[in-house]
Amino acid sequence: MVDVRQAASTATNYLVNLYPQQIPSNVQLEEVELSEDEKYWLITLSYPVTHNLLNVQMRREYKVFKVDAATGQVRSMKIRKLD
Repeated sequence: MVDVRQAASTATNYLVNLYPQQIPSNVQLEEVELSEDEKYWLITLSYPVTHNLLNVQMRREYKVFKVDAATGQVRSMKIRKLD
């Protein structure tokens, strides 16, 4: 089984490699959860979104990654909306 550190690292690498020009290096781990059936790690990451002209951080974006707990493969990436 993939541990939580490996799952978080896999999700971070997936995000950075998928958007190499858009995602800054300061990605933060926000939440981790093992699914009830223990088949998936749900990893929430955030990163700052900046205003292009001013290079000022405007807000943070959140993504949830579903990582297979057995293989470590990312199965999905979704936008996480804060309530």
